[in-house]
Amino acid sequence: MPGTTAASRAKAFIPMRRLLAFFPLLLLLLASACQNGNNASPHIPDVVVSAQLNVNSQLYPNLRQDGGYAYISGGYKGIVVVRQNAGQYYAFERACPYDPTAPCALVQMDSSNLFLVDDCCGSQFNLQGQVTGGPAIYGLKQYQTTLSGSVLSVSN
Repeated sequence: MPGTTAASRAKAFIPMRRLLAFFPLLLLLLASACQNGNNASPHIPDVVVSAQLNVNSQLYPNLRQDGGYAYISGGYKGIVVVRQNAGQYYAFERACPYDPTAPCALVQMDSSNLFLVDDCCGSQFNLQGQVTGGPAIYGLKQYQTTLSGSVLSVSN
């Protein structure tokens, strides 16, 4: 009977061996599916963001009207705060997602105050941070905002 046990173990091992032979192929397939050359999301470095501003302050007069904005320090290349309405504000990283490491890649409000633009690459974003034009395919990196009275907290 000991020979039967060894034989049955050998038979059970053969299907496992076939399965293990396909494992490297499966890993290669999964790795290549995750990489898509031009569509890889750009990496904007993560930095701790913890800022507060008074939206009624004389320092930020544009934040008193819908569509108004203010630039504040923080983030990777700075933060732009955009007022949607009296109770809702968005805060976005100013580094353009098309090429965030380019020295000139800096998102700012267009002179029309209707959209955000990176003059370096020409990408345009609506006031909700979504791409509306240009080479960028990813929206702006958004930070969390919390309004308590007139104090807006921006964090990640």
